[in-house]
Amino acid sequence: MADGGPYDLAVVGAGIVGMACALAAARRGRRVVVIDRDAQANGASVRNFGFITVTGQERGAMWERARRSRDVWAEVAPQAGVPILHQGLVMVARRAEAVAVLEAFLKTEMGEGCRLLAPGEVARDHPHLAGGELLAALWSPHELRVESRQAIPRLAAWLAASHGVAFLWGAAALSVETGRVVTTKGAIEARAVAVCPGDDLYSLFPERVATAGVTRCKLQMLRLADPGFRLSAGVMSDLGLARYAGYAALPEAEALRVRLAVEQPDHLANGVHLIVVQSANGSLVVGDSHHYAPTPDPFSHQAVDELILEEFADVFARPASPVIERWTGTYASAQDRTVLIDAPAPGVRLAMVTTGAGASTGFALGEEIVADLLSEGTTA
Repeated sequence: MADGGPYDLAVVGAGIVGMACALAAARRGRRVVVIDRDAQANGASVRNFGFITVTGQERGAMWERARRSRDVWAEVAPQAGVPILHQGLVMVARRAEAVAVLEAFLKTEMGEGCRLLAPGEVARDHPHLAGGELLAALWSPHELRVESRQAIPRLAAWLAASHGVAFLWGAAALSVETGRVVTTKGAIEARAVAVCPGDDLYSLFPERVATAGVTRCKLQMLRLADPGFRLSAGVMSDLGLARYAGYAALPEAEALRVRLAVEQPDHLANGVHLIVVQSANGSLVVGDSHHYAPTPDPFSHQAVDELILEEFADVFARPASPVIERWTGTYASAQDRTVLIDAPAPGVRLAMVTTGAGASTGFALGEEIVADLLSEGTTA
């Protein structure tokens, strides 16, 4: 339970971006409180793959943030008792146009440490993919996989125990101004405030969020029973090359998009691409799809799940094991930006990741936000 302060930093929102801000400030020796309206983290940060993805992030700032965030995850996960379940990425290419995208990608700075595998190398190093009609695969060593449902609460517990971060759960933030957050459990005094609302578009500074054109994206997720094999890394497919900006922005991706539009129009129409990662109990987390609306419906649609499972079967050359769990997630999304960082008042920052890459880029973003607030002199 937090007292009324004063704190050096108050963070509104206990998702990954909020946790990242808290960590960055605590590492600077600041007194921090995190405020969340729920009894525990319940949004996008616990409904995703737990896949810390570097390769394929948008070229430039997002790719750099992903690299830094991956390093922070690798550092803090063991300290917080968060297991790294597997590492790396295998991006399967089943079309010549996809191979061309991967070859072009490897010529950029983003291809550092990655390499293109021939079918025989895939069969040797990743035998669970050997039966598919693949032409090549990109291997990246950069990615990490954690179980997000465990990782976020364990990060919170570690921040409290090891860094003295206070948590005020079940307290909705009613208003934020310079030096003060008014909550349903009383007022919190803080020299600086980081508002990290996830995909809440309406509670705090809604006019700022609306001006930035932020909406919400719903995704459908599946957990499959243990298939009897162990993934050596996360797996993605051709569809991801047309979606992840680090690949999709390359000129070579246009020919792939044209072919996918002919061969898999329903997948594209529903924003389906494939990510497969594995949990400690052997089950697979598989997804996902993308549908956009200010208030998405809360329902999973069987036809969309079937498209995801169809892509799984094509890539792994076997039917998917039984579905044992289904859920939907939502995240903030914008067409013209990857993040929203705004200063609605002195000593206040509003921060939203608007690409669904919070787990992959949040730690670096938190460092940027805290450094910006400190440079403003509000926590001196």
